[in-house]
Amino acid sequence: MSAEPLNTRLEKAEAALAHLERNFDELNSVVIAQNKTITRLQRQLEVLGETLRGQDLDRIQPHNQKPPHYAP
Repeated sequence: MSAEPLNTRLEKAEAALAHLERNFDELNSVVIAQNKTITRLQRQLEVLGETLRGQDLDRIQPHNQKPPHYAP
């Protein structure tokens, strides 16, 4: 095997590795951004859930009151 093809193969391997490293960094950035979005959406969902639970209690409680003519 001559030195020229070996150098060419090495350069191709280095170029492929650099490409893979760039792709890895881009994908890592996407995953980090998605994690931030998911965390934010989970917090919003918790707040909305609490709000809905509070509204359900407010809506249900007046219906559970005893009528004014009810005597214990």
